[in-house]
Amino acid sequence: MILLLTRILSKVALALMVGLLAGCQGGVLDPKGQVGIEEKQLIIVATLLMLLVVIPVIFMTLYFAWKYREGRDEIYEPKWSHSTKIETIVWVIPIIIIIILGVITWKSTHSLDPYKPLKSDKDHIDVQVVSMNWKWLFIYPDLGIASVNELRFPANVPVAFHISSEGTMNSFFIPQLGSQIYSMAGMVTKLHLIANEPGTFDGFSANYSGPGFSTMKFKAIATPTEADFDAWVEGVKAGTHNVINNGVLNQASYDKLAEYDADPHHKHEATPVQYYNSIEPSIFMDNVMKFMKDHGRVEMLEGTPLAPKMIHSDSNHGEMKHGEMNHESSEHSSDDMHTEAEK
Repeated sequence: MILLLTRILSKVALALMVGLLAGCQGGVLDPKGQVGIEEKQLIIVATLLMLLVVIPVIFMTLYFAWKYREGRDEIYEPKWSHSTKIETIVWVIPIIIIIILGVITWKSTHSLDPYKPLKSDKDHIDVQVVSMNWKWLFIYPDLGIASVNELRFPANVPVAFHISSEGTMNSFFIPQLGSQIYSMAGMVTKLHLIANEPGTFDGFSANYSGPGFSTMKFKAIATPTEADFDAWVEGVKAGTHNVINNGVLNQASYDKLAEYDADPHHKHEATPVQYYNSIEPSIFMDNVMKFMKDHGRVEMLEGTPLAPKMIHSDSNHGEMKHGEMNHESSEHSSDDMHTEAEK
């Protein structure tokens, strides 16, 4: 009976292992970057620690079911209710595992902080990312170019991403390189990644955002050398690549790209790869800040006691621009605020 049970369990375990390994290629368990490798190690360690509890429980469940099956002459003790040894085991072992997991989580949370620049003898490449409905825009501010649904960078060179959204919240994720992070309108999140070897990796949105979500994918291409990457950059600027070249990425072309209804591919197929051979320098932050109130101007409520002294305006509207309030008016305003608070 035991031999038969062992054979069945062995076959089940083998089938599960084959199934799990079949899905490893191209995912988080097949990392190609420093961050991804560390995250894979964390997943494996955490899983093994938890299996220290799970496996014995499964084994004992099967063993007790077999040991106390009908027809066995085992002692029945209905008044038995406590065992110090069992209580010690079932409490101490999980507590130790939780403590170990807590320490690992604390260390890995700081070491794998997505905002933390990666240690490297090479400078980071800055890439500004904008999630749109349903496409990805990649802006290279230092290189003066931009691309749609294609991201390129050299292998073994760290990349610093600044990520935002044109509207709907999304999640930027390249599984083989590690660490997904959200993109949100009016905000900039950061992520640092590196590819330890050249290759083409799948990138996509890991957060459902609408009917075109399934086609919101891109290719992250790590070139073998920095020279290859430089050649690609020069080709984008010269317009020699065999892809759509939209010219200058300024506010007008940005708005056209962001239009949902103007994109015929928005539902059934992915937006094709496109390049911009030059960019307006402030295009990224301009579109992040457009979600802020009055683009940086402070608007006060009309009719308050502070309005006449704090608000300066060229029209009848209550607006105050940065730098327009002098030191004297600031002091009077502060006194007025204290007075109002006391009332």
